[in-house]
Order: sequence, then structure tokens, then C-alpha cells
Amino acid sequence: MQKKQNDKTYFFVDEAGDPIFYNKYGRCIVGEEGCSKILLVGLIKTANPVALREAISGLRKEIAQDRYFAGVPSMKKTAQAFHAKDDIPEVRERVYKLIVQLDFTAEFIVARKKEDIFRKRHKGKENIFYDDLIAKLFENKLHQAERNIIYFAVRGNKARQAPLSDAIQTAILTFEKKWKKKVNSEIDILPQTPSGEACLQVVDYMNWAVQRAFQKGEDRYVKFVQDKISYLVDLYDFDNYPKNFYSKKNVFAIEKISPL
Repeated sequence: MQKKQNDKTYFFVDEAGDPIFYNKYGRCIVGEEGCSKILLVGLIKTANPVALREAISGLRKEIAQDRYFAGVPSMKKTAQAFHAKDDIPEVRERVYKLIVQLDFTAEFIVARKKEDIFRKRHKGKENIFYDDLIAKLFENKLHQAERNIIYFAVRGNKARQAPLSDAIQTAILTFEKKWKKKVNSEIDILPQTPSGEACLQVVDYMNWAVQRAFQKGEDRYVKFVQDKISYLVDLYDFDNYPKNFYSKKNVFAIEKISPL
């Protein structure tokens, strides 16, 4: 358990993959076209979000004014916000080369979509599945600063703030029970769009790198940002337990994980 280190810490949270298990007929479609094999929630943590915002916004303006990208259809989206899945490779390269220079650390919970766990632990509810991962993501973090400001990405639905607040509270209660210590930190939870908060664009790129390693077996991106990753849990990789918790000591590599 770490003691309080900073007066104020900022977290930026987003997801990759999806929590979907079934189609409208109730058939399990995990792994089929349009339905991912994992749900991933990730965060970046920083004490100085202003520097990140200025760097990302500056690069986006620079790219938007670059004649080399004139006429590229995806640039309309890129001009609003970087999004790793949609950005063209030339843009993606420049974003990754920037973010490895920025001051933050990243953490991830990766959940393999196992139907038996989904039905038993999460009662077959997508929101319970998602919120359980959020609770795990924040389980040992919120006692370390006097004030925690948590931004989470929303894309058109801001009604998620109440359930996510419950997930954060679950993380606090779990910590208090484990360590027999009260969490007295102030916590603010703020929904925001990636276009309205540049730091969420950094999380998106970090998530995409990890997701790509799991879904596609392509690790060039996650290797490039490896120094930024302080913690990654492959939650339901039971074949590798307890070595499915990756950190600076046990560095994540696709060769170490079980096939999806």
C-alpha cells in the first residue's frame, strides 16, 4: 500500500472492445464479426494534464494545417480528435511518437469474454461487467492523493456517471476492507467527450495498442509505448495465474499470454 504522494491526481479513463455477448436472439456471438473477444478498460494517470492537452492539441492543429493530408477523408474526424482506429497510419505514427514523450503512466484491466463468468459473476448484465472492471482498475489508487479528478470518455451518453460513481465507491470499499484504512480523498467524476478532453485521446491510443496485441497478435504498438505501462492485468487468463499480472518486473508480452 502506498501513502499519499500528491495533492491532486488526474485520471483519464476509456474502454476498448465491447461488453456484448449476445445478439438480439440470445445467441452468444463473442468473437464473431463486430463483437470483440475482450473488454478492456484503461487509464492514464498524471499530475499535469495541461501539458498533455497542449501537446496533443498542438499536434492536431499542426496536422490539420499540413498540406500533405489535404483531401484525406478521415481528416475531418482527426481535426476534431485523434482516434487510433480511424486515423491514417501517418497520423498514428506522429501521435505515438508524441505520447511516449509525455508525462503519464498507464494501467489496464483486460477481461476475456467468458460466458460462464459473465452469467455467474456479472448476472448476464453488460453494465455490471463493465463497472466491475472499473472497480478493479481503481481498487488501489484513490488513497494516494488529497484529491482525485477522474475523467471518463463518453460518446453520446452521459447517463453513465451514476453507475460509474458506484463502481468507484466499490473500489474504495474494497481497498478499505483489504487494508483496514479509510480513504479520505476527495473524488470528482467528470464525463467528457474525447474531442472536449485531449487527454482522453491519449488513453484511446494506449488502449488501441493493447487491444491490438490481444485481438490481432500485433505487438509493435504496445512495445513502442511499453515504458508508459505500469500495470496490466489479463484478468481471466487462468492458465497463467498468478503471472497474468504484468508490471515493470513482469513486462507484458504477447508470447506470455494464453490464446483468446
